[in-house]
Amino acid sequence: MIRKKIFNNTKTAFKLKSDNELDRAIFLFSMMGKPTLVKSGIGLTKMSLKLKLPVEGLIKKTIFEQFAGGETMEDCKPTIKTMYEANLCSILDYSVEGKETEEEFDAALEKKLSLIKFAKAENELPFAVFKPTGVGRFDIWEKLTANVSLDDDEKKEWENIKRRVDKLCKTAHDLKVRLYADGEESWMQTAADDLMEDMMRKYNKEEALIFNTLQCYRWDRIEYLKNLHEKGKADGFKIGAKIVRGAYMEKENERAKKLGYVSPICESKEATDVNFNSVMSYCLANLQDIAVFIGTHNEVSNYLALQIIEDKDIDLNDSRIWFSQLFGMSDHLSYNLAKRGYNAAKLVPFGPVRDVVPYLMRRAQENSSVKGQTGRELSLLLEERKRRKGHVTRHDRQEKESF
Repeated sequence: MIRKKIFNNTKTAFKLKSDNELDRAIFLFSMMGKPTLVKSGIGLTKMSLKLKLPVEGLIKKTIFEQFAGGETMEDCKPTIKTMYEANLCSILDYSVEGKETEEEFDAALEKKLSLIKFAKAENELPFAVFKPTGVGRFDIWEKLTANVSLDDDEKKEWENIKRRVDKLCKTAHDLKVRLYADGEESWMQTAADDLMEDMMRKYNKEEALIFNTLQCYRWDRIEYLKNLHEKGKADGFKIGAKIVRGAYMEKENERAKKLGYVSPICESKEATDVNFNSVMSYCLANLQDIAVFIGTHNEVSNYLALQIIEDKDIDLNDSRIWFSQLFGMSDHLSYNLAKRGYNAAKLVPFGPVRDVVPYLMRRAQENSSVKGQTGRELSLLLEERKRRKGHVTRHDRQEKESF
């Protein structure tokens, strides 16, 4: 029986944090627990960057260092190495968003290819990742999802997008590196789903190397997974499923309300939890066909996964099951999973400070909007600081007694 307190071990969770890093995290999560403050801070940051005010140094020393591994791959190497010594792997993500030109997308392709090759060369990196809108304009994905005809220039763009995605997937397949496509807004996602299904059909004949992301705050994802599974069995390919709760809830609901269609998002947090756990359980019940990447900061879902693994007598380090959390968050999950021998990894974003700001703002918004998440993070950080101070006090007392 899985013990229900394994994630409470703050000594393991924050072992790699210095006292200063611990204090910084406490400060940041205290601030992110105030949604109004986060909203105004995001607005101020955007305005400051637009006006070219010298705020990058402040951003770098606070939220950037908490949630990003550095500005370059080289910057990330010490962090990758240190985490791997604790049995925790890394997934490098060049988190630069909002590009629009074909030249920028070709440059992004080369960056992603270099990351796949870097993952091949390093045992610490079990996955590579790309964002569909990082290799092609959002408008193209959106039009295809809405079944809107493309003009001749847009058709060329779509052919370029398919070429880039195929090159990424072929490189990953040839090098035996797992690669997943991130999930995005629902009004572009169907085109991405269809293309990633084609990639799985082409490159996942023997094992799941190519993964698509299922955002489980969408109530249709269990049906999507079951249909994909049936196609996989019929056509002879494995499914790679990265499952997360989702990152665009407020935007999704606002758009649905504005345009007058039924929201694709589950009606409540509880419904989302049920949906996520159903998708996860389905994957774990069908490992012969599905490899699953469990990307969640939710303790209950992690405990459920561990219980299923135990009940089904699955090896703790079965290569078809991975757990992951974001760098700078939920260390109590990542490090305690890694310590017990499960396949665990941190998603480590990197890139120039200014270019990574959209990613950082999303992290801050998520932490302020997810009920209980920030409070749990903060309580564990405070508990660790208290434990350390207690340890120092005891140590000082023992030294005095020894004289």
